[in-house]
Amino acid sequence: MVTGAVFRDAIISASNNIMNHRQEVDSLNVFPVPDGDTGTNMCMTMDSAARELALLPDDVTVETVAKTTSSAMLRGARGNSGVILSLIFRGISKGLKGKAEAEPRDILVALSYGVESAYKAVMKPTEGTILTVVRLAARDGAAFGTENKEADMAHIWEAVCVGAEDALATTPDLLPVLKKAGVIDSGGQGLCYAFRGMLSVFEGNGIVPNEASGASTKTEDLSDSEMIEQFDYKLKYVIRRNENKNVDTLKAYLKSVGGNVKVTEKDGVMTVSLATDVPGPVMVEAMKLGLLIDCSIENLSLQREEEKKAEINAKANDTLEPVEPVNEVGFVAVAAGDGLNQMFKEIGADLVVSGGQTMNPSTEDILNAVEATPAKTVFVLPNNKNIIMAAEQAAPLSTRKVIVLPTRTVPQGISAMMSFDPDASIDDNHLAMTKAIENVGTGQVTFAARDSLIDGKSVKQGQILGMENGAITTIDDNIVDAAFKITKHLCSKTTEYVTIFYGEGATEDDAEKLKAMIADKFEKVDINVLPGGQPVYHFIISVE
Repeated sequence: MVTGAVFRDAIISASNNIMNHRQEVDSLNVFPVPDGDTGTNMCMTMDSAARELALLPDDVTVETVAKTTSSAMLRGARGNSGVILSLIFRGISKGLKGKAEAEPRDILVALSYGVESAYKAVMKPTEGTILTVVRLAARDGAAFGTENKEADMAHIWEAVCVGAEDALATTPDLLPVLKKAGVIDSGGQGLCYAFRGMLSVFEGNGIVPNEASGASTKTEDLSDSEMIEQFDYKLKYVIRRNENKNVDTLKAYLKSVGGNVKVTEKDGVMTVSLATDVPGPVMVEAMKLGLLIDCSIENLSLQREEEKKAEINAKANDTLEPVEPVNEVGFVAVAAGDGLNQMFKEIGADLVVSGGQTMNPSTEDILNAVEATPAKTVFVLPNNKNIIMAAEQAAPLSTRKVIVLPTRTVPQGISAMMSFDPDASIDDNHLAMTKAIENVGTGQVTFAARDSLIDGKSVKQGQILGMENGAITTIDDNIVDAAFKITKHLCSKTTEYVTIFYGEGATEDDAEKLKAMIADKFEKVDINVLPGGQPVYHFIISVE
């Protein structure tokens, strides 16, 4: 029998286990562009529930735990992976309705409801993703329970975990993009860690410790957050050490210039990782010991900046207050960057939710903005494919009619809003705005956040990437050249307008140079240059 306290602890343990493996799950993302990252989104989604569950007493019912989890995760869901995870637990809550305690069979039935809930919410379910993992996990758990009717919760949930992990191993065979990248599905991996976290409690081993919050503050044992706060770089390298070189001197040096120093060696191959402000001198010292085999550098200062931005944006969204819906129609857009925010407000957006590629707003962030919009019908423009599902989850929670337009990029959002006719009906505007989305091409220029392989071409961290309507088509070393190549591909004989939004890493001079190159190639096209101020993307280019 599973009590409410046990179920509560199991979900808190699941949250901690995802937290502990967040970076590993993030690293499984297929494309090398900077993004919200699956592990981070799943971690933040589950943490929204764990924080509320920690306040519940030991005599709580299973139903209350499930309902609290579902409600908190629904509002805290971020990114597609976070939304799907919340839907799984929403289904579980439905299956545990009315239960003070739960038999193992009740948990299995509830999990099947979770599978159903997740699949129903996705318009076109894709196998080889978290959906496959949860479906086969539920199937294998049910099969084990049928064959072993007297089995306890620990053994049944072990079967669920093994089923999930077996399914995860098959994801590259089901989804070609995973096989090409040589990775398993990141959302599925996150779910496996969540299930294993729950198993720890079911087996009587207690809640998996949250390694990030429980770490020592000493520089030799920093948590992820402390490491990001104190140092600018995370460095990892592998060296084949010369036999006559002593490693003790290097260890002493590393501890004097960094934190979280870890040195392991096997068969003469030494692996070193640390956080430091001086990666150059560290590498010089390291190479004195032998031949460098591999090396990776992670910029922690960028993470620090993004976390501070996210904190500021979260506080801004928390200050929104509900208002009376006095107008017929209103608009909520999602965007990042002062210039883009101003643009959306100038063309009619009532509120702009701060967020985008590297910081996906939660369902609650979007809901708060909708409720603070003085309109009976609110059009929501997510402007990012990883935010659409979170926006859709806000609709049934709102006190007013919400229409989510599936805008995957900022240019699509701008085009949709520009096509709005105040004299037309809501249905006619919905149709017109949806059509407008299809008539705009989007170019984006960013940088590779990690080494990768794209269509057989090697991409190194830091290289410039050009994307056409979401697909990476150009790899370059110059942001202007990359922008010109993708714009040239997007333009056609019918192109009338090109708008260049320049953001972080690009200057107005860069944008004007790009404008001149496009004007020279397409003489009849009207080209505008505007400051977007957007993070991550050096350029966002609208082609109509």
